[in-house]
Amino acid sequence: MKKIIVLLLFIPLLTVAQNTATVPSFVKDSLDNYVNNALAVWHIPGVSVCIVKDGKVVMMKGYGVKEMGGNDKVDENTLFMIGSNTKAFTATILATLETEKKLSLEDKATKWLPQFKMKDEWVTKEVTVRDLLCHRLGMNTFQGDFMFFYTDLSTDDIFKKFARLTPVYSFRSKWGYTNAAFLAGGLIAGSAANTTWDDLVRTRIFQPLGMTRSLALSKEIANATNKAKAHTMNGDQLIKIPYGQLDNIAPAGSISSSVNDMSKWVTMLLDNGKFEGKQIIPAAAIQQTRTPNSIMGNGGTLYNSGHFSLYGLGWMLQEYGGKKIVSHTGGVNGFVTSVTLIPEEKLGIIVLTNTDANEFYEALKWDIMDAYLGFPYRNYSKVYNGFVKTQNKAEQESIKKKRDTVAMHLPVTIPLQKFTGVYENDPYGTLQIETEGDHLKVKFQHHVMTGKLEPLGGNRFLCTYSNPIWGVMEIPFTIDNGVVKSVTIKVAGFVDYMPYEFIKK
Repeated sequence: MKKIIVLLLFIPLLTVAQNTATVPSFVKDSLDNYVNNALAVWHIPGVSVCIVKDGKVVMMKGYGVKEMGGNDKVDENTLFMIGSNTKAFTATILATLETEKKLSLEDKATKWLPQFKMKDEWVTKEVTVRDLLCHRLGMNTFQGDFMFFYTDLSTDDIFKKFARLTPVYSFRSKWGYTNAAFLAGGLIAGSAANTTWDDLVRTRIFQPLGMTRSLALSKEIANATNKAKAHTMNGDQLIKIPYGQLDNIAPAGSISSSVNDMSKWVTMLLDNGKFEGKQIIPAAAIQQTRTPNSIMGNGGTLYNSGHFSLYGLGWMLQEYGGKKIVSHTGGVNGFVTSVTLIPEEKLGIIVLTNTDANEFYEALKWDIMDAYLGFPYRNYSKVYNGFVKTQNKAEQESIKKKRDTVAMHLPVTIPLQKFTGVYENDPYGTLQIETEGDHLKVKFQHHVMTGKLEPLGGNRFLCTYSNPIWGVMEIPFTIDNGVVKSVTIKVAGFVDYMPYEFIKK
């Protein structure tokens, strides 16, 4: 990968609330160099980091810049989109409403949201609010997100299309991360409280905690001040991209915040709902979100010991080195973030980054955790970068081979003109394929995005999406006796793992 030079700037230490003797040497002496080095290695324009310990902010710093090529520094109040770290806010609100007896997590979802349906009528009747918040509907991870994210679909459209998806697993048999389920959860919260999800986030959490910079909806960041721009990698080049438009599925991932604001959220969570002497969230609601509901995996870790990996309500739960870890990550267009709590240690770690193409947001939290737990320094950033470089190299080599195949101009099974037309997928809708010079172009009914389809020979094409997040994918057509029957659309796993077959009309 081409090395990109990024202006490395950082904000002076804002708060040291503890005696420095209690702060691990990695945090006290090495963190600045560690993060600044990572900005260059991972091609990240800007990072914000915060550590909360024993109810106090140990450190809170911004590193780098808000936008590639600029010199506007990231600080503690710079806004980042936090993606799926929104889910803990949604789950906490619902758990709070249960303590107020405004709803029960065991209520059927359709009691509060009649339009919620699944393909199996029996499952529709049985799904509870709890099921929605712990990802046990039987869907594959990210299933349906190809349809839901960055489209013109309304919330009602999403529910109509979700109802026609075929789950991969049987109901409650496996964990499968389902963003549309959290949309349903957020709407249920609004219905039970006779308001909207975003109003609940503002009045129940942002305002009591003094999170004055935080935004509930993605549309609000466009006019906000002091905000990080979104970036991704296009091949080996870092590029700027538009902010993700997520308000049609807001309770799953639309919040924007800063480390300063998020430090208040984390401080409150680590004190069982209290902040500055006031009970903001009932302790019972906090504990409810940390109660295991679904099995994610066996909990193996790269180093040290880890024996389970579970999911509560909006939180991932695992054991690491004998401690319970409560955490979540978030990824949307141009941003990846992590929030980590070790309640027994009263330790919280927040990492916000403004590119979606890095694993540093996770690596840093592991090195900070190890420092506080007394484990050896591992340099997870270096280790993770080695893994990612190997993976990226293999991916880029595969794409290069396919582009070399395109350059060979291998014969297509039938003339390009015969591939053109309208194709339909239930539940997505339609796409249109047309010729453009020596290749095809695909346009989607509900996406602004397009795809350039270059022949690989036979019935296969190489699809380069106009939105680089969606990847460069091999797209096959089904042809029977010289007649095109269908095309199978695939996108990058960051968006959706499932293939979608479109039938030619």
